[in-house]
Amino acid sequence: MIETFNEPEDLLVDESFLAWHFKLPQAEPQKWESWVSGHPDRARLVQQAIRLLDTVRPAEKALSLQQIAAAEQRLMQSISGTPKISFSNRRRWMIAAAILIILGAGLVYTGATKWRGTAIATAFGEIASRRLPDGTEVMMDANSRIHYKGDWSEGRDREVWMDGEAFFHVSKTPEHSRFIVHLAHMDVIVTGTQFNVINRHGAESVLLQEGRVILRNEKGEQLPLTPGEFVTFRDDLWQKKTVEPDSLMAWKDQKLVFNGTPMRDLVNIVNDHYGVHLQLADSSIADSTVNGMLPNNNLDVLLQSLEATADYKISRNGDQIMISASRGKR
Repeated sequence: MIETFNEPEDLLVDESFLAWHFKLPQAEPQKWESWVSGHPDRARLVQQAIRLLDTVRPAEKALSLQQIAAAEQRLMQSISGTPKISFSNRRRWMIAAAILIILGAGLVYTGATKWRGTAIATAFGEIASRRLPDGTEVMMDANSRIHYKGDWSEGRDREVWMDGEAFFHVSKTPEHSRFIVHLAHMDVIVTGTQFNVINRHGAESVLLQEGRVILRNEKGEQLPLTPGEFVTFRDDLWQKKTVEPDSLMAWKDQKLVFNGTPMRDLVNIVNDHYGVHLQLADSSIADSTVNGMLPNNNLDVLLQSLEATADYKISRNGDQIMISASRGKR
């Protein structure tokens, strides 16, 4: 059936493709991943269709008629400025465009329905444990969020959407239902296992502690992990790295372990955890590194510990914090 697709509009009028792309319950991921796999021309066709879908993808709020009209205008401008796509049948394409506009409005409803389930989150500076409906235990780092639907009946995939950092201890089910963590650009697919996930600043990583997981990116490519493996995903590339698991997981014990960590990374870690505005006074210290263990449950103590190294000077005005090199280091 899908062998006959030759142009992007063929995909945009196909309900099965739309369900697959938006990860709807009726989706058939294996069929589409199999169709794309090993065929660069099909992968390009899918990417062209996705780019047009992204042109009118709405925010998760109600759309006014003016917003829908603006989405239509953006779509037509995108069409006219996309030389790689040839539309020989204008009538058929206009049908596809109309479906996109309807989809733009309809996705607000499906998106809102999805998030009508349950949302759990941690505040800045808070580390908390939560239990999901299937018994899965989740420890969430500060400034992290998890959404999931309410229907976790036996035999169905258990799906969560996550931003931030969390450690999952997934419960096995009698029917071995899959547990899927959706990140910005990849999915983590498991049955029963323990793993740590980070999804911040366009970088995603997974550390597998126990069991087995499969990582799947937006192209349908898959990467299996075995216990002890750590993988980062950024700029559409997977990279396996060697890490000390105890250091990476120290946040669970309210500690930060630094081993040659650049100051620019420390700034991101502190800002993410506490919601403050930590900055470097001089870009020349961005590449300077930090070693040792610092507390992660008290910002004042963390800053005092950093200043006690005699390498840095801390100045603070409320949530505005500046780190500069000490005079001896300039």
